[in-house]
Amino acid sequence: MLPTIEWKDDAVVMIDQRKLPASEVYVSCKTAKEVAKAITTMVIRGAPAIGVAAAMGIALGMKRSGATGTKQFTTEFQKICDLMAATRPTAVNLFWAIERMKRTFAAAAQGGASVDELKQRLEVESQKIHDEDVSSCKAMGIHGASLVPDEANILTHCNAGALATAGYGTALGVIRAASEQGKKIAVLADETRPFLQGARLTAWELVKDGIDTTVITDNMAASMMRLGHVDLVVVGADRIAANGDVANKIGTYGVAVLAKEHGIPFYVAAPLSTVDLNTPDGSGIPIEERNGREVTHVGSSRLTPEGAHIRNPAFDVTPSKYVSAIITEKGIARAPYAESLPLLFQQ
Repeated sequence: MLPTIEWKDDAVVMIDQRKLPASEVYVSCKTAKEVAKAITTMVIRGAPAIGVAAAMGIALGMKRSGATGTKQFTTEFQKICDLMAATRPTAVNLFWAIERMKRTFAAAAQGGASVDELKQRLEVESQKIHDEDVSSCKAMGIHGASLVPDEANILTHCNAGALATAGYGTALGVIRAASEQGKKIAVLADETRPFLQGARLTAWELVKDGIDTTVITDNMAASMMRLGHVDLVVVGADRIAANGDVANKIGTYGVAVLAKEHGIPFYVAAPLSTVDLNTPDGSGIPIEERNGREVTHVGSSRLTPEGAHIRNPAFDVTPSKYVSAIITEKGIARAPYAESLPLLFQQ
């Protein structure tokens, strides 16, 4: 699997997910502003991957700093943290990673670290966040694979694979782990309008892995369920509230309702860094509204008439009552989530 994001020659390098699957192009970010722009413009996307990118962007920005004293260095550090925090509001992993970098900075500064030592510690911490994400995805995959029967037909929505993380994936990590265990599985990938992450990214990843994959349009999911072509649904998440409400790519809520109606398990796979115990329920999760051009155009081709109003919320919230289980790197949580999720943080 190609790396989603990595340090290379004093730059943060990431695969440009906007160009997939037509071409595999890498973007080399040499400043914190370039990393922030890459997050905002969807060069990199997926909650865990955004968190890793923010951490690396902070470390990169401070590595480029010309400050000679800790006071000026601290001021620059805060500005870069604010820059990263302003990129995308829904994915809580972004803010989790920023807070982790702030704690690392504060601990090192209080210990009397020099500017050069602070730079080194920030870069090391950003790499730790990257490596831990890959490890957590693989642990999540093992836990989740226990929920996947042999010869299962799995529906997934959006992309929660290696491209949405530092590697391996959350929802696709579950699918990969089941395949690696020798289970014969087949995947239905919702195309996921309007950015087409399912059609472009999920299908691309799974085909490269040799996993049986069929792309369907979003409005085919109900029919596929009624015809018995779906045994379970597994998706990722961008933020999970304390009560188990799940924010994920727009359209996830509809898939969850359909799964409930057809008696199909609906699973969410996400690291604990995606769980926001400070947000009581889904009503407190901010929903990003993106540029309407993502809806009106595919490439340079316009699909809608001039003058029509456009809405483009990037996410929706699935109430916890539709969620059969939440798969994390520490284990599987089931309702009531207000009780089971905090227990996982204690492990």
